[in-house]
Amino acid sequence: MALKRLALELGMGTDIRGGDYTKAAIRALRAALWQNVLSVAKAFDVPNDAMVVEIIIGVARPDLVDRKAVAAILPYGRATVIVEEGGMDTPYDDSPDFTIMANAAVVVYLDLPDNRVYGEAA
Repeated sequence: MALKRLALELGMGTDIRGGDYTKAAIRALRAALWQNVLSVAKAFDVPNDAMVVEIIIGVARPDLVDRKAVAAILPYGRATVIVEEGGMDTPYDDSPDFTIMANAAVVVYLDLPDNRVYGEAA
């Protein structure tokens, strides 16, 4: 058995004035997930919870993201959350407030046999 990469989903989320990196990260993850319907588990006749999901978040302040809160958004599968420096903070001209932009990449894997034949005749 070997992990096979089956899907990549991308999203962007913001927190306009709250300064909350976790909120922006969750919005980016939701944007990636809620715009897609994955049927890969069903196609390979495995349960949805068999999916191994790597969530990569990019924000300007990775240390301020609650990884558990981000992982909790995932509807099924086993999540790993990686937070890296990325995204963007955009300041306002006349105040200390700023807008946070977070990016999310969601990579979905299944543990599948190397020698299994999928398709018409197995």
